[in-house]
Formats: sequence, C-alpha cells, structure tokens
Amino acid sequence: MAPKYIKPTESELEILQILWQNGTATVRDVHEELAKTKDAGYTTTLKLMQIMHDKGLVKRDESMRTHIYQPAVNKERTQKHLLDKMIDSLFGGSSTQLVLQALGSGEQKVSAEELAQIQTLLDNLKKQ
Repeated sequence: MAPKYIKPTESELEILQILWQNGTATVRDVHEELAKTKDAGYTTTLKLMQIMHDKGLVKRDESMRTHIYQPAVNKERTQKHLLDKMIDSLFGGSSTQLVLQALGSGEQKVSAEELAQIQTLLDNLKKQ
C-alpha cells in the first residue's frame, strides 16, 4: 500500500517552497525569507516547522545546536497531487478547463517565452 499523502497547508507550502529552493535551511533562514513578503513571527515559523516535522513534511538534523531542516516531500509529486485535486474539485476533472481558465482569463499575463514552451509541449503531445 502506498504511503498516505499529507496535504500541506498554505503556510506549510510557503515554507516548503523556501526549502525546495535552498535545499536546507534553519528556522531563522526560513523566517527571514518569509518576512520579506509577510508579517510572520519567528515563534510562529518555529512552531509551523516543528508541526511539519511531526507530520513528516520536513526532516530535521539535530546534530548541531542549530537544527537544519530539509524537505521530506518531493516538489513535483506535491505539485502533481495538489494540481490533480484542484482539477477534480474546481474543473470537474477537466484539465482543458483549467488551461482555458488560466490562459483565457486575461488577468494572468502569459509571456511569449511561456507561450512558446506551451506550444512545444502541445506539439510533443500531438506526436505521441
């Protein structure tokens, strides 16, 4: 049986993004990065990371005085799981509706480079 998937909260995802980007970090490192975009207290960040460790979302190296954290979940697997859930719940299982909403809303600007990447992906899918 596959291990149970643990769905990170929005705040946990913010921390995971930092860890995925940096590989490892202390609570202070994560807190300083979070403080650039939101008002978060150090103790709140510490508590969240302790909870994430208990849930199995992060690993903690306790061999030194300052604990070093690293992600325990794979970024791509987490993205796929959350995207699949969103497609099922918001778009009735239709990835086409998701793409049409994302590209057709006009609120999200799509660069020429992103459009070229999308076109390449579509061309590759047609060849399969």
